[in-house]
Amino acid sequence: MKHKLTTKEYLVPFILISSLFFLWGSAHGMLDVLNAHFQTVLNISKAESGLIQFSVYMAYFSMALPAGYFMRRFGYKKGIIMGLLLFSAGAFLIVPASMSASFPLFLIGLFILGCGLATLETAANPYTTKLGDKESAARRINFSQSFNGLAWIFGPIFATFFILGGEEGNTSAGLDSMIAPYAGIGIIVLIIAIIYMFVELPEITEEDVDTAHGVSGTGELAPAKSLFKTKHLVLGVIAQFCYVAAQTGVFSFFVNFLTADELGLGITKTTAGYLLGLGGMSLFFVGRLSGSWLMSYYSPAKLLAIYSLMCVLLLPVVSGGFGMVSVVALFLTFFFMSIMFPTIFALAIKDLGPQTKKGSSFLIMSIVGGAVFPMFMGWIADISSMSVGFLVPIPLFAFILYYALKGHKVSKAI
Repeated sequence: MKHKLTTKEYLVPFILISSLFFLWGSAHGMLDVLNAHFQTVLNISKAESGLIQFSVYMAYFSMALPAGYFMRRFGYKKGIIMGLLLFSAGAFLIVPASMSASFPLFLIGLFILGCGLATLETAANPYTTKLGDKESAARRINFSQSFNGLAWIFGPIFATFFILGGEEGNTSAGLDSMIAPYAGIGIIVLIIAIIYMFVELPEITEEDVDTAHGVSGTGELAPAKSLFKTKHLVLGVIAQFCYVAAQTGVFSFFVNFLTADELGLGITKTTAGYLLGLGGMSLFFVGRLSGSWLMSYYSPAKLLAIYSLMCVLLLPVVSGGFGMVSVVALFLTFFFMSIMFPTIFALAIKDLGPQTKKGSSFLIMSIVGGAVFPMFMGWIADISSMSVGFLVPIPLFAFILYYALKGHKVSKAI
């Protein structure tokens, strides 16, 4: 018997929960257009523009544990409302930051917005498992997460149209173009928060959280005190740090690369912004979907090894200054990065048993790699060129290749 995705009783809550995946995906997608924009309108370096990603990813790192504690103490529904209010407050703060041309105030707004996103992500997956039959929980999670993938395509297009579209090379005009989009986002998210206050949602149990974290077995690999000695988890945390760092760097400086003088293609920032959404992020989405299908024929570790090797081979082509060939290589890098986060996550928590949630928390915190790496990659680009900057992620993908070939194998101690 085929179970329905959700039930009539939970249809509205399920739509609302799925909308959260679209909201935070769009917010992330918009960020990657802003680096090049701020370099122009505020005359800052590439390394300084990396503070945009630093603010958001440090918010994730800082908020991961407090958000979980808040929801265990006050409930997941209140956690969602708190996350939406933080999201809205951060978006509203970007309005005066744009009006005053204050980069520090903008970063504070992004940090608050990021705290909201981290809180929403902590709550959304467990809720999808609850809104229908238990047997269709995995389908609901995958369905909701597909909106996240679509939002990564939508975000850069939205930011390009509303923020870059009106830019005339004038600092004031460039910043003014950010006021309406972020004010609109703040209002929409605030309305959604108010709706959540009046919608009934089921209570979340520990079993629901376990299901969302992938706890399916009962065997325990190691007691909590020796979790840090679990080799495949520790190496998985490092691999996840490397992946998020590399992905964030590539995404953040995509527009800079396509518009760089050394590439010689004459691509404008507006065109590059559209290509980020319609080309790069679309390939990322297709790669995620096709990767899930391929894993029914090939082991996840083998696929991860092939995909990470391709990134190691493609990035020198990206950096080589071969015109459109380098651009195509960069687009292909998006495709091959697509499966890495969920695949590393699944390999790292394998056979952790009752310690799966704790191991998952370490993996989530490893996204702090996205906070520190764009500034380093931008600094390399500042002292050399943007093409040279795209050589920097290669050692990170090389470590992921090692993890896929050897480091993921389960053993009880380092």
